[in-house]
Amino acid sequence: MDEQSLPPQQRRTFLLLMIAGVSAALAAAAAWPVWRFLAPSSDDGAAAKVPVARTSVEVGSAFFFNFRGRPAVVLQPTPGKFSAFSAVCTHLGCIVKWVPEKGEFLCPCHAGRFSTEGAVLGGPPPQPLESLPVTLADDQLLIG
Repeated sequence: MDEQSLPPQQRRTFLLLMIAGVSAALAAAAAWPVWRFLAPSSDDGAAAKVPVARTSVEVGSAFFFNFRGRPAVVLQPTPGKFSAFSAVCTHLGCIVKWVPEKGEFLCPCHAGRFSTEGAVLGGPPPQPLESLPVTLADDQLLIG
């Protein structure tokens, strides 16, 4: 018998340790996206208010932008009246689209419909769109 071969017990221990290590690495790789989804994002206040040029939002149109790392939209339904919302549908998290012909937001995933005030008009969404405060500062809208 070769002097360099390991006894069966040491080989078994080595294999079990290798399987445990690979399993732990795979579990961590699978758990990381779930943790990022469930963990709240850190809000350090660095981008507490997002400036949007007032000229970017025409009457009857919507302007999409990022607010704290998530899609948001500002709307001018009538002259001088601005409202801002999270653009994330409250049903399954799809991004809503503005339909100017109907004057409403539409979720392309399951046909959820929202009014210009963010209220649910139809479809499966359980709650209205999250409203964001809008203030006017000269020629800019400050959202947040």
